[in-house]
Amino acid sequence: MNKIIVLTLMLSIFGFGKSMAQSNNSEEELKGIIGEYYEDGLPVIMKFVNELPNQSVMDKLPILAVISWKYDGSQNNGMPLKKINKRMILLEEALEDSMESSKVFTHAYSRTGNNLKELVYYTTDQEAFITMLNRALGSHDEYPIEITFYKDKEWAEFKNVLKDFSE
Repeated sequence: MNKIIVLTLMLSIFGFGKSMAQSNNSEEELKGIIGEYYEDGLPVIMKFVNELPNQSVMDKLPILAVISWKYDGSQNNGMPLKKINKRMILLEEALEDSMESSKVFTHAYSRTGNNLKELVYYTTDQEAFITMLNRALGSHDEYPIEITFYKDKEWAEFKNVLKDFSE
């Protein structure tokens, strides 16, 4: 898979990267990546903090939670249309707001492209994540999402993302 790093930025400027992985020093900014690669000839945009959290954080969050939103991007080179993208942003912002006050999950990465949006998190357990999700989205209209959980105590999925983008 040919991956090209598009932009490196300080994610806290946009409110991303705040989580259990961040130290108690609120002034600290985590370095993040927005990158692009191609899948089936279509661009896919990735967003993630470009480092692993400390081991104690990884130990507390052994479950990978993948929120998937399939959409029709055939009119937009595999990307969501503007109306759908606005709803995706609402979903992501609600989760980011919850992450600031929650100790049950942290953001791993997000991807958008090739007719699929994925928001990927590490969490303490499935039930706590679903409870937080229902609380965060209680006032929202229903989203066409699927949630899949995987055991990933070693954070292998996120380590693969870091490895792929370091090459």
